[in-house]
Amino acid sequence: MKLNAFGDVCLRTLMILGARPDRQMTGRDIADAVGTPYNHVSKAILELKRRGALDVTRGRNGGARITEAGLALSIGALLRDLDTQTDIVDCTGQDSPNGHACPLLEGCRLRHSLARAREAFYAELDGTTVADLTGSDAVVRLPMPSLPAR
Repeated sequence: MKLNAFGDVCLRTLMILGARPDRQMTGRDIADAVGTPYNHVSKAILELKRRGALDVTRGRNGGARITEAGLALSIGALLRDLDTQTDIVDCTGQDSPNGHACPLLEGCRLRHSLARAREAFYAELDGTTVADLTGSDAVVRLPMPSLPAR
């Protein structure tokens, strides 16, 4: 099972903000901290704001801060909701180079087994929250801001 890129960026954003819930960070600071392009992080911030996981302030002193709802957010529920892939394997041929469906599609049981395995993956993460991943025992190293030259 592989997370899609957007879900990964959303999780990284939540974790970096959840490590210091009292701290507000700009999108650029988050992008630098998690090693992800700024435009990907800004899309994640907008989506997480829409879900109530982040408070976002615009302007010169603006930035994003995680909310209580963001800390309580279920990792499994978030990833399940952000997963746009319909099947683990493309049986229909829509994404294959030749465009042909698998000849075993009609009687195949693998597709249903893989769907159950995917749901088991998310179900395992349902009980894990952002706060669980960023609590006092989690190690998240934030970059130190550079000091201005004297």
